[in-house]
Amino acid sequence: MNAFPFLLIAILVMAIAYRYYSAFIAAKILVLDDSIITPAHRLNDGANYHPTNKWVLFGHHFAAISGAGPLIGPVLAAQFGFLPGFLWLLIGVVLAGAVHDFVSLGLSIRHDGKSLAEIARREIGPISGIVGSIAVLIIVIIALAGLGLAVVNALYESSWGTFTIGMTIPLALFVGLYMYKIRKGKIAEASIIGIIGVLLSVYFGGVIAESSYAEYFTFSKNGITILMCLYGFVASVLPVWLLLCPRDYLSSYMKIGTIAFLILAIFIVMPEIKLEMFTKYIHGGGPIIPGKIYPFVFITIACGAISGFHSLVSSGTTPKMISKESDARMIGYGAMLVEGLVGIIALIAASSLFPADYFAINVSPEKFAKLGINPVMLEQLSRQVGEELAGRTGGAVSLAVGFAQIFAQVPGLKNMLAYWYHFAIMFEALFILTTIDTGTRVARFLLQEFFGKIYKPFEKTDWLPGTIISSGLIVVAWGYFIWTGSISTIWPMFGVANQLLAAVALCVATIALINRGKTKYIWVTVVPFIFVVTTTLIAGYLSIVDNFLPLTQNPNTAFQGYLNSTLTGIIMICAVIIVIDAIRKWRNTI
Repeated sequence: MNAFPFLLIAILVMAIAYRYYSAFIAAKILVLDDSIITPAHRLNDGANYHPTNKWVLFGHHFAAISGAGPLIGPVLAAQFGFLPGFLWLLIGVVLAGAVHDFVSLGLSIRHDGKSLAEIARREIGPISGIVGSIAVLIIVIIALAGLGLAVVNALYESSWGTFTIGMTIPLALFVGLYMYKIRKGKIAEASIIGIIGVLLSVYFGGVIAESSYAEYFTFSKNGITILMCLYGFVASVLPVWLLLCPRDYLSSYMKIGTIAFLILAIFIVMPEIKLEMFTKYIHGGGPIIPGKIYPFVFITIACGAISGFHSLVSSGTTPKMISKESDARMIGYGAMLVEGLVGIIALIAASSLFPADYFAINVSPEKFAKLGINPVMLEQLSRQVGEELAGRTGGAVSLAVGFAQIFAQVPGLKNMLAYWYHFAIMFEALFILTTIDTGTRVARFLLQEFFGKIYKPFEKTDWLPGTIISSGLIVVAWGYFIWTGSISTIWPMFGVANQLLAAVALCVATIALINRGKTKYIWVTVVPFIFVVTTTLIAGYLSIVDNFLPLTQNPNTAFQGYLNSTLTGIIMICAVIIVIDAIRKWRNTI
């Protein structure tokens, strides 16, 4: 079946949703008012609170929320077939994900840019505040581990990818200095320099890979993990305008530009969806995701449909940078729609591979041998891209191959599969690393808020000792999970944690509406809340019983099994406590 009609339907539905549904939420739910001075102006400290041009902030926000989730989740969920993922991405993003992001951002703006946990404390009560802090910290660490593992699996033993990604860091530092110090306000000039620099990084990455210098940019999995931890720490400590914002802004050009080009390429090439609409694995037994289509497709495709991690960004860095309230509509609702579109394109790219090639890349050789199928084009593709593709689990590599095949079919762009593949790897890594840096910063804000209850100076986000200590603790925590985990253990745990956080954010938003006398509009948040919380609690229970506890039977994985089970259980209990506390608050209010 041709991919063209599916993509066209998705674009039209999202455009209508932005035009009408987001306008309704802005006017009736959040009541955005540009006469209200935002926290970015009132609390401007030049480091974290900083009024930012809405287009630059859109780029930062989109880059921060659109990590591996909209790319990796749909690719892994393709195991169940094309149609389940497509429907969840389209319906979920319009009615759940974009609503979740928009209301989280609007609430945080009205709460001085505070975190979701602090908003829960103010709107529901102290119990929810404390429990929310614990849950959010665990969730963000697991999320960063799940996202970071995809980068590690894509970049290890790849000098081309490592050089390209590495060069974007000093480039972002220069662009940040250029925009805010050297040529203050000259955003267009800085953007041109940055875009040219990113494209040159891709080209020279290929040159390096063919030279004697390649060994200096070739690292093992553990080496890439250490480098990523160092980057996350530095990005969390430096002022937001120096590295985080310009890097995210530059990567957003690459992301949105590449997605636009992919959309055009799909319209030109009209790739065939080779994967079935529903595979035999919808009833369980799949080699990638251990479980049935319900509830696992809804936690596997987390970002792209709805993602709790987004509430951390929407109540973390972004609300501290909003210049006026009306900007929140484009940044909150609009950026999430774009991420949903990214997820659909990723699903199309993965589904355009031959099923046997898709599984050969995404499962270990041992598991693939048990499936009784033979690869079709895998050996030829490996030669063309210059990398061994079999057994590169995690979704990133199969997605890059799918992207490269689509690009290479565009007239005039053939015979460049290796460049398109490594360009796609860079594209994916940029997506993920911008979530790593923002996520680490958001997590250290949360940790500082938590420690601030014990020692007051920790609450000051510009207090350097607190910044260094909290950033270091967060990086060590998510780095440990990447070092010891695998995609089959981390991703289900990430999916459960992420979706439960989304349910908590929608729950808090519902109580906030009730507190403001808007009970007649709570259906906007209650409907997605009920679906997400019930589905994810079921998935959490099944993940513990079927996926994590069996690990405890092996002495080599016993600790990991117990740890994953415990953390997933704690998150589920925290979510239930917050929901019960919210119901109590609601009953007392009415």
